[in-house]
Amino acid sequence: MTDQKRNTEEGTAVADGLPVPRRYWSVATMMLGITVTVFDSSMSNVALPAISASLDIPASQSVWVVLAYSLTVVGTLLPLSALAERVGFRLVYGLGMAVFLLCSVSAALSGSMLQLVLSRVGQGLGSSMLMCLFGGILRNSYPLSKLSTGISLNAFLVGITAVIGPTLGALLLQWFSWPSIFLVNIPLGLLTYLGVRHLPEVPRRSGPFDWVACGLSAVVFALALYGFETLGRDPVQAALALLVAALTAWALLRRSWVQPAPVVPVDLLRTPTIGYAVAASAFFFAAQMAAFVSLPFYFKAAYGASYAQVGLYLGSWAIGAAVMAPASAYMSARYPVAILCAMGALSMITGLGGVLLAPQDVGSGWLVPFMFLAGVGFGFFQTPNNRAMLGSIPRHRSGAAGGMQATTRVFGQGVGTAFVGVAFQLGSTHGPMAGVLVSITFATLALAVNVKRMFDPRPDPRL
Repeated sequence: MTDQKRNTEEGTAVADGLPVPRRYWSVATMMLGITVTVFDSSMSNVALPAISASLDIPASQSVWVVLAYSLTVVGTLLPLSALAERVGFRLVYGLGMAVFLLCSVSAALSGSMLQLVLSRVGQGLGSSMLMCLFGGILRNSYPLSKLSTGISLNAFLVGITAVIGPTLGALLLQWFSWPSIFLVNIPLGLLTYLGVRHLPEVPRRSGPFDWVACGLSAVVFALALYGFETLGRDPVQAALALLVAALTAWALLRRSWVQPAPVVPVDLLRTPTIGYAVAASAFFFAAQMAAFVSLPFYFKAAYGASYAQVGLYLGSWAIGAAVMAPASAYMSARYPVAILCAMGALSMITGLGGVLLAPQDVGSGWLVPFMFLAGVGFGFFQTPNNRAMLGSIPRHRSGAAGGMQATTRVFGQGVGTAFVGVAFQLGSTHGPMAGVLVSITFATLALAVNVKRMFDPRPDPRL
């Protein structure tokens, strides 16, 4: 391919998305990457008891199989997104998938806790290299007129894979052994290499790379997430971690504020539309994860639900989110973002409130509709909010946008999980109910952000 032809193709991506059929290849490659990362993070949780028994380690130490992965992801997303803007999406995607697959094999072959944790750190790094690109790939693959459709399709895929992942993990554990959960994604990962060359490229940034800011960013997010997750177990250690994270964040913001394209994209947060979208997203994903962690315990404690019934209720949420995806894509291009997101948050609050207020002898005829309504709210919120975040950012900063979007989601989910853990310290009787109240509280904060956005005199465009 000549340089002129290559520049023409890449210029098309910069102008208004990729041409067909290249767009389809790019989207398919991105969706395979999403499937691999979501499966890995959801199946590993299911395998913790089996890993603990196999490696002869206490359950309290087995959580590091998940924690090492989460801390690595949240600490590296923003630095890697800044790096991708300089070296290109295709290179980072190819390397990220290679690191993830190699470390998956290492995890499956682990004979000790140390090897497994180090392998999970490597998997987290590979996943982070992929996740930081998804927003940028989405932004540059679709024309702006079809961006809502792409976002809703992604939301649908994430919702479905998040439901399928634990079920698939349980089946693999029943049929085989725990190493199989790390090997099952390898065929999918290898398949992505067929489409890497079709991924979009945007004009790369030049100039020196701020390694100091990368280190500070990793410390801030990893320590903050660790602090929140240890609040219930060791408040003193948690407070120390959060204090160091806050001081490091202050130093990082001072360093980044005067830079034109910093590792932590505070330059993008100065745009009101993006700032509101990030704040609302953080609260809403905290609410979503808090609900998914606490509701299974609540259904069993309050209603004596079987595992099959719990699956039915959580599945109703997933169906509600999936059904709303095309409708939210249609409406997000026609109505103000603030109104749509406020309606989504209000629907989720109403659904969760209906679950808490259900009579003691209630059956699925009550719980399923309210869980469906909460899922509708979640699906209704995602597309317009993500469209506001991604659509307001120049294409040459789409790498930073993708990293910011992924960091907001992962960090919000980690904070939601952590606060549910604190709620569970109240005891087995009231802990699950307190966990659901945590979810409602975060959803209410997301609603408040959107009410504030609704009355902000600065424009909130229909992108």
